[in-house]
Amino acid sequence: MAGVKRRVDVPEERNGKRSKNQTSAPVKKKYALDTANKKGPVPSTKKSGMSGKSDKKSAKKVSKKVQMEDSEENDDEDDFDLDDLSSVSGAEDDEFDALDNASGDEDMEDVSDEEDADEKKQKESAANSDKKASTTQNGGQQNGDETAKSNNSRESHIKQKALQQERKMAKPNADMIARSKKLWEQLRRKSHVPLEQRKKLIKELFEIITGRVRDFVFKHDSVRVVQTALKYGNLEQRKQIAQELKGSYKELAQSRYAKFLVGKLIVHGDSETRDLIVPEFYGHVKRLIRHPEASWILDDIYRTVASKEQRRRILREWYGAEFAVFEDEKETAELSQILEAHPEKRGPIMHFLHELINHMVQKKTTGFTLLHDAMLQYFLNTKPGSTEANEFIELLKGDEEGDLVKNLAFTASGSRLMSLSFAYANAKDRKLLLRFYRDTIKAMAGDVNGHMVILAAYEVIDDTKLSGKSIFSELLNQNESEEVRHEELYHQVNDLVARVAVLYPFAGDRVKWLLPEADLEVLKEVREVRKETSKKDSVVRRNELAAAASPTMLEFIAARADALLETSFGCQCIGEVLFEATGDKSAALAAVAQAAKTESEKRDSAAFGRLLKSLVQGGRFNPATKSVEKVSPPLNFHDLLYEQIRDEVVEWATGPNTFVIVAMAESDDFQSKAELLKTLKKNKKALTAAVEAAKGEKKAGPAASGAKLLLEKL
Repeated sequence: MAGVKRRVDVPEERNGKRSKNQTSAPVKKKYALDTANKKGPVPSTKKSGMSGKSDKKSAKKVSKKVQMEDSEENDDEDDFDLDDLSSVSGAEDDEFDALDNASGDEDMEDVSDEEDADEKKQKESAANSDKKASTTQNGGQQNGDETAKSNNSRESHIKQKALQQERKMAKPNADMIARSKKLWEQLRRKSHVPLEQRKKLIKELFEIITGRVRDFVFKHDSVRVVQTALKYGNLEQRKQIAQELKGSYKELAQSRYAKFLVGKLIVHGDSETRDLIVPEFYGHVKRLIRHPEASWILDDIYRTVASKEQRRRILREWYGAEFAVFEDEKETAELSQILEAHPEKRGPIMHFLHELINHMVQKKTTGFTLLHDAMLQYFLNTKPGSTEANEFIELLKGDEEGDLVKNLAFTASGSRLMSLSFAYANAKDRKLLLRFYRDTIKAMAGDVNGHMVILAAYEVIDDTKLSGKSIFSELLNQNESEEVRHEELYHQVNDLVARVAVLYPFAGDRVKWLLPEADLEVLKEVREVRKETSKKDSVVRRNELAAAASPTMLEFIAARADALLETSFGCQCIGEVLFEATGDKSAALAAVAQAAKTESEKRDSAAFGRLLKSLVQGGRFNPATKSVEKVSPPLNFHDLLYEQIRDEVVEWATGPNTFVIVAMAESDDFQSKAELLKTLKKNKKALTAAVEAAKGEKKAGPAASGAKLLLEKL
């Protein structure tokens, strides 16, 4: 028997009452009972209220099941369905158990389980096949959708381009701007356009823009056309453009794109064009210097092309609104003179100036020369130790990134300001200010203004270990490999500006060839202030700095003596270091003596001869006392050099460097002096011939003069 199929109850049999149906899986009764026991009692919120009705239903169901049992032979092909079985009461379950036992079909549920499993597998396979088919169908549909979207996007883009072109052509001067841009495309490729063709293109371009320059300059694309016209046009054509833009330069300077046109006019124009542009900025300096675009144009004009009168008028507007409105041509931009003439205005002027300076610093726009000039004027008119001076030092220290003090070092007024700040600051503030320059020491040393800040630090910082470690590690390339360090030092000592910071600890300000006049004036100011703010003696400070730099420089000379002797700057470097350095100089002296012999083609150099002469003498010649100030301990370079040139003494004595031999003959501590004189006596004829050769000349050369002195010694 495949299963039992319950007859559906009709409403008449239920006596108008609703039956409760519950669906359950076909399982064995024993297993179902065990499971029910494990799970615990089933909640019976509604069953308790229906206990009276269940007895009546039980009687009806017994009769129904008997009828079903009679008709099971006719329903062998039907599946077993227990959907309508009710588990409302325990008595009902017993009746079903009895019915199952009577039927004798113990395996009915097993067959049903197998059929259900087969049916489930069939459903799963059907679902998988439907899913694959759906995926394939969706993939094809997706590809089709993408192609359609791509086509739609392309069509939409074409429509947008067409609409954009229509809008462009609807604007004023659209045709002329389009034609001028085509001309610009040809002109900007300078190497591909012959001169004659370029002249024709420029002529056509000026025909288009003449009278319409204002319409071109405020657009990002057409302003380039005007810049190209300025670049390739002649002076008259440039003046024509400048005249057309008269009265609008302030607005042009504030434009993101047109500001470059103002720069082009300044660069390519003459003084007449400059005088046409600059006065339009008068009265608006405070606003323009704070503008993100116009500030760069204003500062470039102030720094490069403005006349002294124009610079004076621009700077005076930093002192207050009245200086922007009322202008006296006889007034000066020196704040000290203004305050001296009007002492009652000191408070408002200093307050206005400080507020504007502080605003620029807070905005991080600290690279302007105009700002540096204003800051110097403010600091020079503060009283040392006053609240204003201390607040200004705090302003410099307050920039955590150090951009302010770094930018100040690279302008003339800024470097002077930082030098005086080092002089007036205390030891703690000097240490903090010097720390800002850790990564820029080398760049400052090579700058015409920046190196002055390093010299001021040399002069005022009493902690020479701190200054030596902070400055020399980068300046002398001490953290680099030996080869790289020597190569960098060679370029530095042969540079007119970069060598100042390297050699100053050795030479100081005693030699005029090292320091320009402007540096001496600033150093004079620093030294006056140093008397009140520094404790260590200046000579002791300089000697300690020289001692810190000596090992690196002596090693450098020992490795590159032959290259240094080839240049006059290199010879000066060797002399200053060997005279003032401390430590073992034997390797460097030996290298110089060896290079002096091998570099025979350099003997005609005056710097070469002066260096060797001073080294043989053992010190510098003092013109005041007319004597040689020998260094201690003595160098004894004459002994080293004589060992190298022993076989070439006569050639040296009659050559351009004859005074090297004269210095040896005059030296009292030269050990081989007797041997030298003996050699010269044997070759007296050669010395006489050198003297006779110069008799026909108006002025005797060094060879003749030196040979004459040697003959007198003999």
